[in-house]
Amino acid sequence: MCGIVGAVAQRPVSEILLEGLHRLEYRGYDSAGIAVINAEKKIERVRAVGRVAALAEKLNEAPVVGFVGISHTRWATHGEPAERNAHPHLSQQRVAVVHNGIIENHQLLRENLQQKGYQFTSDTDTEVVVHLIDSYLEQSLSLVDAVRKTVAQLEGAYALGVISTEEPDTLIAVRQGSPLVVGLGLGETFIGSDVQAMLRVTRQFVYLENGDFCVLTCEQRCIYDKDFQLVERPVKESTVGSFSSDLGQYSHYMHKEIFEQPIAIQATLEGRLEAHKVKPCIRGEGVMETLAEVESVQIVACGTSYHAGLIAAYWMEELTNIPCRVEVASEYRYRRCAPHKNMLFVTLSQSGETADTLAALEKVKQEKSILASLSICNVDESSLVRESDFSLLTAAGPEIGVASTKAFTTQLVVLQLLIALLLQAKGEAESMVTQIVEDLKKLPIIIESILEKDSQIKQMAEQFIDKNNALFLGRGDQYPVAMEGALKLKEISYIHAEAYPAGELKHGPLALVDGEMPIIAVAPNTHLIEKLKSNLEEVRARGGVLYLFADQAAEIQADEQVHIINMPNIPDLIAPIVYTVPLQLLSYYTAVFKGTDVDKPRNLAKSVTVE
Repeated sequence: MCGIVGAVAQRPVSEILLEGLHRLEYRGYDSAGIAVINAEKKIERVRAVGRVAALAEKLNEAPVVGFVGISHTRWATHGEPAERNAHPHLSQQRVAVVHNGIIENHQLLRENLQQKGYQFTSDTDTEVVVHLIDSYLEQSLSLVDAVRKTVAQLEGAYALGVISTEEPDTLIAVRQGSPLVVGLGLGETFIGSDVQAMLRVTRQFVYLENGDFCVLTCEQRCIYDKDFQLVERPVKESTVGSFSSDLGQYSHYMHKEIFEQPIAIQATLEGRLEAHKVKPCIRGEGVMETLAEVESVQIVACGTSYHAGLIAAYWMEELTNIPCRVEVASEYRYRRCAPHKNMLFVTLSQSGETADTLAALEKVKQEKSILASLSICNVDESSLVRESDFSLLTAAGPEIGVASTKAFTTQLVVLQLLIALLLQAKGEAESMVTQIVEDLKKLPIIIESILEKDSQIKQMAEQFIDKNNALFLGRGDQYPVAMEGALKLKEISYIHAEAYPAGELKHGPLALVDGEMPIIAVAPNTHLIEKLKSNLEEVRARGGVLYLFADQAAEIQADEQVHIINMPNIPDLIAPIVYTVPLQLLSYYTAVFKGTDVDKPRNLAKSVTVE
């Protein structure tokens, strides 16, 4: 979602900016643009709707050359995807701005600026920022003071990159809520929404804090805090790998990432398991002592990560007897929550930059109502990891497809590690910890066996080509698996899909069942299998068509109404992780047959950095 890249250097920056935008494409966007200050000290801007490739084509036809510049990929919030709404935005041809986030009071600011004679050419909230800066420049203020007075009027979350012909050797960056990183080179400085954008030119980074205001030139880098006091932020060497865009034998990143899951899970487990226990792998001081004091757990997340949290709650309460609540971050951050004694606050996020999840963490930190905070994340240098007391990292590697696959399954793996560590810290259930360890060791091989069913699942997906709705069913810890399956299908195939606990069929959803409504169910051979079979018979009796992923030991027979992908016998503890994989493949092939943009579904972004 929306990406910023900026640079001030002693060499032309256009190629650096364009390369940075390419590296941010995974975030999701609908338009892109670039602006530089040329040798005549004029701003040159190029914008394009669609992919960065469209912008690159325009730049190839009409290059822009400058040593200071900003660029942006936009995910539409205010205003439709159109060139007039693409960033950078200009005012009086002397100020250019790129912006991530949302300016909540933009309408009032717009009206005030219009009264001063400013003409708006876009529908965006961002344009008020660039005109505000210009209005202060009109009063003969310096660029720094003009930006300072502007941000003092802004309400909401934002990251800004600003250049101006008034000070053509300067790049200003501001962070308030939305992530922004400064990259340090030799005689050159960069800004970006994340480190991936700048890995080609530097490995040295400064992670800005909320309220930070940066004045950057080739010779000087000044960072001021929210009180505009000069501060030193630590410089960190990034260990993030620069991901490969090679698809190899695959047609889409999502398909590639589904097949990378055995390797990603193995990498996540690497060095963390012993014969009968889990090694202390949570980072932070005094982790095991803190875990020993935990009496309740609160999990907060969004989207796919929320589903991982729901599955973990089943495990947590069954295995540890510790109460565990799970809540969507966008709801949790805005409601009064009754405090629980000695609560471990767990945040789940693939990117570590999810705006609502970060806001929820900030809320509980201000209230001081928790024992400790723990982030589970795929990005070591993310805001969520830096803001939490403890962190437990997945090793999924970069995930480019918008629909999460390997990030989800590796989250489930580390949630089981967390549960094992809780048990170990409390000196309880050694046999259960041993079972967790043994099952996790089997997991990569079991998932490889499921991936061998790829062609069978592809054949099943052909029957969904003309479907517009679907219903997913599961029981127990398979219910959130059904929820994740429904989310995947709707995300990339645009089929309306929803999930229910199978026992709820007769409480409403059964009214939807007919021959045109496909019913997808996950059916491991657990203590709930007979209950699930009864629910499936309710569907059959009403003419519904079933698509089952069922343990062959469950002895469910296929017929014209029942289509089955046979699953091996899987240990109960890891069954939710395994049963997720065929649902990913079903969604993937359905989307392929429907001809949608699998890796970049409409209206969605990979990293949701605005509310």
